[in-house]
Amino acid sequence: MKPPRAAILACLLLTLGLWWWPNRPQGADVPMPTERFNSVSFAPFRDGQSPLRERFPTAAEVDADMRLVAPRVRAIRTYANAEAPYDTAEIAARHGLRVWQGAWLGRDPARNEIEVAGLIASANRHPETIERVVVGNEVLLRRDLPVTALAQALDRVRAAVRQPVTYADVWEFWERNPSLAAHVDIVTIHILPYWEDDPTNIDTAIAHVAQVVRDMRRLFPDKPIAIGEVGWPSRGRWREDAAPSRVNQALFLRRFAALAAAENLDYNIIEAFDQGWKYKLEGTVGAAWGLWTADRAPKFPLTGGVSENPAWGFYAGAAMLLSLAFWRGARDARMVALSFALGNALAFAWCGGVPYAFDEHLQLAVAVNLAAQGGLAWLMLRRAGLVLAGAVVPPPRNAADTLTLFRGRWRDLGLDDVAFLFLGTALVLQVLLLIDPRYRDPPLATFAVPVVVVLARWLIGDLPRDGGGRAELLAGGGLLLTALAWALTEHPVNREAMLWTLCAVVLAAPALARMRQGVKTPPEAGQNLPSGR
Repeated sequence: MKPPRAAILACLLLTLGLWWWPNRPQGADVPMPTERFNSVSFAPFRDGQSPLRERFPTAAEVDADMRLVAPRVRAIRTYANAEAPYDTAEIAARHGLRVWQGAWLGRDPARNEIEVAGLIASANRHPETIERVVVGNEVLLRRDLPVTALAQALDRVRAAVRQPVTYADVWEFWERNPSLAAHVDIVTIHILPYWEDDPTNIDTAIAHVAQVVRDMRRLFPDKPIAIGEVGWPSRGRWREDAAPSRVNQALFLRRFAALAAAENLDYNIIEAFDQGWKYKLEGTVGAAWGLWTADRAPKFPLTGGVSENPAWGFYAGAAMLLSLAFWRGARDARMVALSFALGNALAFAWCGGVPYAFDEHLQLAVAVNLAAQGGLAWLMLRRAGLVLAGAVVPPPRNAADTLTLFRGRWRDLGLDDVAFLFLGTALVLQVLLLIDPRYRDPPLATFAVPVVVVLARWLIGDLPRDGGGRAELLAGGGLLLTALAWALTEHPVNREAMLWTLCAVVLAAPALARMRQGVKTPPEAGQNLPSGR
């Protein structure tokens, strides 16, 4: 039989199309009205650096970062002044940048004293560079200090510096505490449509920002209004139909720049660079607000089309190479299709895992997951080749068999065993997603290959139909119930959540389908087991 060249060519073209379509340039019809933003939040931490670990950038690194951002922004905003081993305002002055100098206020009075004293000294030392001082950031949101203590800190700084003094918080907290306006020169509000209690999608986000500004101007008619944080994340979990993406980030900032020019807004964009360390506080989305990546590459051009993943060609090529490696010269067109499905799934897992491994723990987890998905794909191809050839295949094993193997025969793990391990992992992650969802992403990339394997086994008639035990009931039933419960907590417009729920149902279905003939009693330790491969 000749190699199915037509099927291979069709799969290659389909692979190219599947990777190109979601990454085709978009947004070229939305122009950027300015080449320079008013101000941007400046946190110069690089990969491996974090204030949580007290690993700070050097003065030379900060200088390089300011040189990079200076052509694109007029000013920078900082959030603390006591932790850095360099003078931020001094470096900013070299590059013609103005500074919104911040002091971080928290629950530690001694630390607050250091921050406030340092802020006053810095403002008086650099009066031409520091154009305003920001005493505290979202202190009321975090409930770190009462309003009276915050007001006292503001009054102290106002009496000691010449620059305008402000406090920055989410706009709702200014609504709840309007008396605080008497202690500031500028009312600085944060407007992040993605993080609102009622999130807004990219098409209504700018109208929401404009409405909030109008409301604040009515509430504080005698005070200038500044937007201290505004922006959109480039990756992370959806909140209702507020979808983080590189394209949406570009669209939001271009539209916001037009609004700012039309309304003469005083604003600061969050933020200059992606901050990988923030994933520990806010998940993937917390690390994805930068105009530049953590590697200091621009996220998107100011004008023209924007590609969601500029490296899509690399992943498409990887998918093709993996698919051809999986194919291994099989003559059956169905094996070609399966090889390409698994190759694309593994490339998707790579694309959705490796770039988001922000520290050594995540890197290890991603490496183990990719190895397991690759192994599962190989086992699936091996079994599918036998099934499609009409050969005798070993009977499927159940979960009790799998657990017995871990008592000393783990080297004999087969397709059903690895599939059950993925099912158990999905249950654990789904439970976490149900009880603590705010900063967790649906694990679509983590289970790309297992979902393809379930669908492929169903299509070739190889899904086990009996022999299930208590472990299948617990894992499959638990995943199904927790996935549906989580879906009910999410809005139906959240397509990402609905897609993961569908994937979870697919993963759970085979285990539940094996319960048709009741619960199978687990084998005794040492009982001979079929290979299942």
